[in-house]
Amino acid sequence: MSAFGNSVLFQTRFGREIMNPRGSEGRNPSPKTTTVTCATQNYDRAKEVKRFDDSKVGVKGLVDSGITTIPRFFVHPPETLSDLKPGSEVRSGSDLVIPAIDLSGVDSDARRSVIVDEIRRASSSFGFFQIVNHGVPLGVLDRTMASIKGFHEQPTEMKERFYRREIGTGVSYMSNVDLYHSKAASWRDTIQIRLGPKVVDEDEIPEICRKEVIEWDREIKRLGELLVGLLCEGLGVEAKRLNEMTCLEGRVMVGHYYPNCPQPDLTVGLAYHTDPGVLTVVQQDHVGGLQVKHDGVWLDVKPVPGALVINIGDLLQIISNEEYKSAEHRVLANSKNEPRVSLAVFFNPSSREDLYGPLPELISPEKPAIYRQFTLTDFMTRFFKKELDGKSLTNYYKL
Repeated sequence: MSAFGNSVLFQTRFGREIMNPRGSEGRNPSPKTTTVTCATQNYDRAKEVKRFDDSKVGVKGLVDSGITTIPRFFVHPPETLSDLKPGSEVRSGSDLVIPAIDLSGVDSDARRSVIVDEIRRASSSFGFFQIVNHGVPLGVLDRTMASIKGFHEQPTEMKERFYRREIGTGVSYMSNVDLYHSKAASWRDTIQIRLGPKVVDEDEIPEICRKEVIEWDREIKRLGELLVGLLCEGLGVEAKRLNEMTCLEGRVMVGHYYPNCPQPDLTVGLAYHTDPGVLTVVQQDHVGGLQVKHDGVWLDVKPVPGALVINIGDLLQIISNEEYKSAEHRVLANSKNEPRVSLAVFFNPSSREDLYGPLPELISPEKPAIYRQFTLTDFMTRFFKKELDGKSLTNYYKL
């Protein structure tokens, strides 16, 4: 029988059951272990997923238990795994790389025009770019990354009071936002913090990262204002156009934690998808694993010390009438012996009942509107009711 034909339950020291799919050959994690073997034909995915979710231990808890094979509901289908294998279409060499744009001198007219053009070209072709000399102090980046890593590496009893799936709450910690409706779970845990338009009460943010998150948000918000201004100039519209549409006011921060995966060839860290909002700013550590799809080929987004990764969201693709493109991206399961940590902030409008669609300034007889109008409420509800899955959201609103 395969490793995924068995599901061994064991009692953690916190008194909850979680899955250990080693089968009877696995070592007992404690003297009080109770085992229950299930035949393959009796496998109940929904039940196993709920048991994992109810345990509140996350992927980190599974790793800490000493598992050597991953639970069956983390195993992705062949069509997802096929291009993760050696020889698949992934370029990691120097022939094609994600653009890195230097923002130094952005306040001078001559340098600003160059930066605007570089951002416009990167946003039109890749939908992804990295920025250096962005003005966010490296100390702020390092402290926040360390504090989020520290949160995830606390004992379960310190984290479990934040474990919840309600999207509207100020702070939530969970494993896989789409756990219950995805084809397969991904190997990561996440803390999510709402930073706008209604800012979470500071006391709700875990103390271990509270000061750092508040400082990080202040710097990233300033950077967001700069970036959307440059993006507007690249479109040839008023620099404050997106700001006036409240595109920076809805902010959500996530801190992803990707522990080592014992079978990285059977799962992913984050399934391929596009971000639904306007703009995403990502801080990744040195471990790597982020990839973006370009012309049908997956490219590594190699970590650059001190850089931030910027990617265009579906909403900005629509607002720009496809002058800018959102890009499919994913994170590979972590095969390294050290965890991968990343931070991201998603910029979204705060006016949920306003109508959104291509900017009128960008519509002409030569370039008619590609998308219909919709409310942000409809847009985001549709996103959260589906699994992370490529470009399906923008395709739905096409005329």
